[in-house]
Amino acid sequence: MKRIVFFTMTVFAGLWLASCSNSKGMEPGMDGYYYGEFDDPQNPQSGDRFEEFADNPFVNAGEQPQSTFSVDADGASYAYMRNCLVHQRIPSSSAVRIEEFLNYFTFDYADPSGDETVAINGEIGACPWNTDHRLMRLGIKGKSVADEDMPTANFVFMVDVSGSMASSDKIELLKSGLIELVTHMRPDDRIAIVTYASGETLLLPSTPCSQAEMMIDKIKQLQARGATSGSRALEMAYEQVQQNYIQGGNNRIIMGTDGDWNVGVTSLEGLLEIVESHAQDGIYMSVCGFGQGNLNDRMMEKISNAGNGTYSYIDCEDEMMKVFCHERSNMLSVASDAKIQITFDTTVVAQYRLIGYENRVMNNEDFDNDSKDAGEIGAGQTITALYELVPRMSDALPQGWDVNAKAATFDFRYKRALGEASVQLSIDINQWVGNSSENLNFAAGVAAYGMLLRKSPYAGNASFDMASSLVNNNRTFDPHEYRAGLGELILQAAEIGIQDK
Repeated sequence: MKRIVFFTMTVFAGLWLASCSNSKGMEPGMDGYYYGEFDDPQNPQSGDRFEEFADNPFVNAGEQPQSTFSVDADGASYAYMRNCLVHQRIPSSSAVRIEEFLNYFTFDYADPSGDETVAINGEIGACPWNTDHRLMRLGIKGKSVADEDMPTANFVFMVDVSGSMASSDKIELLKSGLIELVTHMRPDDRIAIVTYASGETLLLPSTPCSQAEMMIDKIKQLQARGATSGSRALEMAYEQVQQNYIQGGNNRIIMGTDGDWNVGVTSLEGLLEIVESHAQDGIYMSVCGFGQGNLNDRMMEKISNAGNGTYSYIDCEDEMMKVFCHERSNMLSVASDAKIQITFDTTVVAQYRLIGYENRVMNNEDFDNDSKDAGEIGAGQTITALYELVPRMSDALPQGWDVNAKAATFDFRYKRALGEASVQLSIDINQWVGNSSENLNFAAGVAAYGMLLRKSPYAGNASFDMASSLVNNNRTFDPHEYRAGLGELILQAAEIGIQDK
């Protein structure tokens, strides 16, 4: 399919928006959410809801030599940012989660070998925005699974057909995505469709995909109208999965919504309780968000986390193809409750800062606790994390580094399947002297861009020119040209009006 070109418009200086410098500071609403930073009624993102957070600070390695966090395989924040820029808007800082910018992209990591379903790697290189610091990259790759080797799928599409979904960038895009997914299913895979608005409907009981033509006809009939009552629909969706549960299969609910859940079980805690109880039974929950104006990002991210799934934001046909076609294998989990723990050599590292993953930080003692929930990794999926390091200087090593010495130990713990005991992988990451890899340089460009959008106090000398150079000069590996698209977005963000640092 031909790629959609986002930047056919000509941007004139006189038409650039001054919203970034004139917008009001964000204040939490009565419901505890943070809304988009623009209050202009012409701004389609003005009612979108996010959870505010502060950037991870630098930590004294001598006082806290270990750092622990859960993986995050989501990419929703990146796609939402792109949608804002297409509409000539800068996303609010609360909408920018740097880990989701990084994990939107597939990195050039090696597949695992032997019985492992995950492989890990790491390196230390230069920090572009602070030459006195270093950047450590952590890489994880889930085992690739060929289409013919995928386990049988038992999917339930849970579709929001309330009035708020009645637009081309919501229900129509969702319908296109579901149809695309159906066309890639095998005859023995199963699909059910549950819809919800003022009430809930079992539009299609669980049916083998040998009847794909009939399924597509059902999807084409979907229309949006009414209020949003999803509580009974959620129960109905789980009933369909349970009644047709496939042992060893991919049992999953795929929810498509703008997150405007205003009738029935409205509390986030109530929804999480329902989802968490079924996640323990091996039923996964993937959430796809659509549209602008009342996107409940906070709810969708937390529900997908509780359901051992991923959260995607679908803003265009390209993204629909990415989620439902090019990377549909990500919907098969090959690693559950995946956690990372880094132990720094305090004779080498004085301070460290985890870039992103703010809402995934865990207590160090939770790393060995198999009862603590953590993130999932899909088949063929890559996860990337960055630490900014402050070297500990010494007379013997005036630059603080020796290529032959260890700077940190990278421990990774995961379960090959839910309910099993976890296994642990470990590698040493040596101090750095030499050139950084393309993986690290590209990741640095992504992080620099994210910090600029967040107006991070840790951005140092980062600039849009720096981010653009790092991205555009490090995309030899670029499946489906997603990295090239990022280069265009960085230019677009600079044109809209954020000042380089």
